[in-house]
Amino acid sequence: MLILGIDPGTAVTGYGVVRSEPRPTLVECGVIRTRPETPLPERLRAISDGVRELLARHRPDAMAVEAVFYARNVRTTIVLGHTRGVILLAGAEAGLPIHEYPPADIKKAIAGTGAATKPQIQFMLTKLLRLTRAPEPNDAADGVAAALTCALRAPLARALAGHPTVRGLGRGKGR
Repeated sequence: MLILGIDPGTAVTGYGVVRSEPRPTLVECGVIRTRPETPLPERLRAISDGVRELLARHRPDAMAVEAVFYARNVRTTIVLGHTRGVILLAGAEAGLPIHEYPPADIKKAIAGTGAATKPQIQFMLTKLLRLTRAPEPNDAADGVAAALTCALRAPLARALAGHPTVRGLGRGKGR
């Protein structure tokens, strides 16, 4: 399975493409950059065009997107929501299953703790993907981490999908 991982950002959107089988391997990573002085609608179009180009070039089987976090600045949170919107739309229009992971879940999947630091995530990415150095810049590494999280969770999700006692279990009250 080929997975496109995205770390949304209005100035810098990081991405990573990971092949999950036979063992996770990094195919490509990088960033989509926009200029702060460019009006927001044009920046969103540039991000959307960049994601669509990645989808067309790699033809992934799934997309993993870092879920929104709540910044102290409300405007930042709202603008990030716009960015995620154009990314999710591009994936949906491509007909991809889209997996969203909160930052703490990505950190836990990669480093074993939801409180992992960026250097710890980068170290683990080099080990798990057998790289000689961590993906750069940080935003690209975050996109790779999102894709790798999906790759690591996919076998379990497939196994649980048809299991009758697991289907329908979720986060109910009291959990």
